[in-house]
Amino acid sequence: QKYSVWYILPALTVFTVLFIVPMIISVFFSMTVWSFADFRFVGLQNYKMFFEDSQLLQGLGNTLIYAFSTSMSKVVLALLISIFLTSNIRLRGALRSVVFFPHLVSNVAIGITFCALMHPTKGVFNAVLTSFGLKASKFVYSPNMSLISVIVTDVWKGLSVSTVIYIAGLQAIDRTYYEAAEIDGASRLQTFWNITLPLVRPAMNTVIILSLIGGLKSFDLIKTMTDGGPGNSSTVLALTVYRQFANGYYGMSTTGNIIMLVMISLI
Repeated sequence: QKYSVWYILPALTVFTVLFIVPMIISVFFSMTVWSFADFRFVGLQNYKMFFEDSQLLQGLGNTLIYAFSTSMSKVVLALLISIFLTSNIRLRGALRSVVFFPHLVSNVAIGITFCALMHPTKGVFNAVLTSFGLKASKFVYSPNMSLISVIVTDVWKGLSVSTVIYIAGLQAIDRTYYEAAEIDGASRLQTFWNITLPLVRPAMNTVIILSLIGGLKSFDLIKTMTDGGPGNSSTVLALTVYRQFANGYYGMSTTGNIIMLVMISLI
């Protein structure tokens, strides 16, 4: 018992200094009005102001919509793509590389590129829509479409990692299960529902958690594509925290961080 305690002490010390102590300090300063010179304790006043501000609440609501929409989309689409990429198809390795490519590009570069593609008059997406006789869309420049446009972009980028996780989970499934199902005359749908889906669930749980956390703290893609606009239609919690800090409201900024921490911890 003594050996095990001493064995974990170095790691526990590093974890405490780098994570636990800063978290406790952040919780304290979220209940203050502070600057880099001094601070004034105000209790839960910052939290009360946060939940009474309609713009801040809108950012919180957009964050939840963004996180759950991107997560659910990645869970379903990445599973379908991974099943295709683990089947007996030609150029399987090359196709896997193509799918993983978006992960190698920075969010800022992707945001700038998709803004150009979604331009109301010069964008490729509207050119395609109008060529099929459909109405052009303003995409990121529309209050009704801005958040959806960023969600679609995030899903396109995030599918790469989710697909790789699923592929690892699918390849870990013992092939004898499929052989037994084939001998018993199970259809492809029955095989998927009764063998693939249950056995790939650990990989699915990983995709859900990582995509939810990524969605809850998403910042750079939204900052690049819409900067929270038009108005506050695509403002999320991380962007709100950034704005509060940039404007000198350090206490409110810390409060937003703690709220984000609680949300992520609960999930």
